[in-house]
Amino acid sequence: MMTLLKTLKDDWSISATVAGFLAVLISYSGPLIIFFQAAQKANVSTSMMISWIWGISIGAAVAGIYLSIRYRTPVITAWSAPGTALLVALFPHITLNEVVAAYITSAIVIFIVGATGYFDKLLKWIPQGIAAGMMAGILFQFGLGLFVATDTMPLIVFSMLICYLLAKRYSPRYTMLWVLLCGVSLSLFLGKMNPVAMHFSFAAPQLILPEWTWHSTFNLALPLIIVSLTGQFLPGMAIMKLSGYDTPAKPIITASSIASLAVACMGGITIVLAAITAALCMGKDAHELKEKRYIAGVANGIFYILGGLFAGSIVMLFSLLPKELIAALAGLALLGAIGTNVMIAMKDDQQRDAALITFLATVSGMHFLGLSSVFWGICIGVIAQLLLNKPEKITSPAQPSSSQTG
Repeated sequence: MMTLLKTLKDDWSISATVAGFLAVLISYSGPLIIFFQAAQKANVSTSMMISWIWGISIGAAVAGIYLSIRYRTPVITAWSAPGTALLVALFPHITLNEVVAAYITSAIVIFIVGATGYFDKLLKWIPQGIAAGMMAGILFQFGLGLFVATDTMPLIVFSMLICYLLAKRYSPRYTMLWVLLCGVSLSLFLGKMNPVAMHFSFAAPQLILPEWTWHSTFNLALPLIIVSLTGQFLPGMAIMKLSGYDTPAKPIITASSIASLAVACMGGITIVLAAITAALCMGKDAHELKEKRYIAGVANGIFYILGGLFAGSIVMLFSLLPKELIAALAGLALLGAIGTNVMIAMKDDQQRDAALITFLATVSGMHFLGLSSVFWGICIGVIAQLLLNKPEKITSPAQPSSSQTG
């Protein structure tokens, strides 16, 4: 232990610490917005929302710190933003107990996939275009929500959109931070903030007992497994490889799954590998020496622990924001992911029709035989692909997309 502490002290740097902090800040200012939308749809209590944030923060922290130190690699873990988007689509037709059961099921399945080394093989069973079409359909409603919010707060929403475009051009790394500052500043100036009694205290996790049903298994667990593997772990591993790190996928997936299982009953959704925020911690801005950038992963985990401990304060701060501001933030944060998945879904002539069918079925909101449009989208899409093409045409694995957290 003393040797480890000495190594961490020797390798620690301000630049890596700042990179880890920015990764957490961007996650809280972007993907966390989707959690608040899910909470609004489910009408959950403030204490339960605090437990959710505690779960995702502590789960991501423990997995990230362990993996970063163990492999001397800046491994940035986070919660599944696409998985959280699924909750928005399913609430209020699913209970919190069913949601927790789905979390546990997905964690166990992903653990098995990781521990057995079948990660790459499993991805080959899911056509790239179908997976992208499903993701585009899930995220599409958030893009629409951005413009629907203009009905009641046009000045704030359009100002945020302009700020997004300007920041995307001149300060792309911190785009969502500028958009958040713009929205909050205008809301304060125009008196649109919600009245909330502010007080600071440590978070107290709430136990939620799981309730397994076929409804939650097919509508949440199965899509959560798919989006976690194809939309999170795959692009996350790709970013690591591109950054020059050869850490194997097996330990990352298994450790993340164990963390997911540990926080599931507190409302913590699946812990996965980040990609966009991970890029902040893997470049030269984190440290000139590649072998010392793992400190950014450790710092990232420490800041997540602080966020989890003070989850109640985070909930109160976001409760101040009008729902239109939250909808606009979510839509803008996911704009890139929507575009990327639409592009991937449409680019392959052999998968285009099936991917389009998947997208339309998913975005339709259909509920047939008690199963959601997300489940039917992937099923109908795969069937369409099988009927339209020879089996060998659908064996190419899904490619990285930008649908991951932060």
